Amino acid sequence: QVALVESGGGLVQPGGSLVLSCAVSGRTFAHYTMAWFRQTPGNEREFVAAISSGDLRSYTDSVSGRFRIFRDNGKTLVYLVMNNLKPEDMAVYYCAADPSGVYRGRGTTNYDYWGQGTQVTVSS
Repeated sequence: QVALVESGGGLVQPGGSLVLSCAVSGRTFAHYTMAWFRQTPGNEREFVAAISSGDLRSYTDSVSGRFRIFRDNGKTLVYLVMNNLKPEDMAVYYCAADPSGVYRGRGTTNYDYWGQGTQVTVSS
């Protein structure tokens, strides 16, 4: 079983920055594709960013150039560095893990394990 715990959410002003962290339990973390998704009330969970076991990164267009995803295989952590935050970035952010060892894309069904979510609020 794989457990994911997010942290780092909070309130930030527009233009500000936050770093989300996701602690992952799992013996073969280095093989996982890790991703961040977000969800707002009444909407489907949407892809934000992913990083493969080979450190290939993918971003949704709306965050490209502002967000960066990193992983630390030694500490089994994945980070989402969010810069120049906008009100439309406000959402619950979820960490997700795909233990298959290959990058399968951006769909939520490709990820087998999920964290509980952390709220990001962007407001002045």
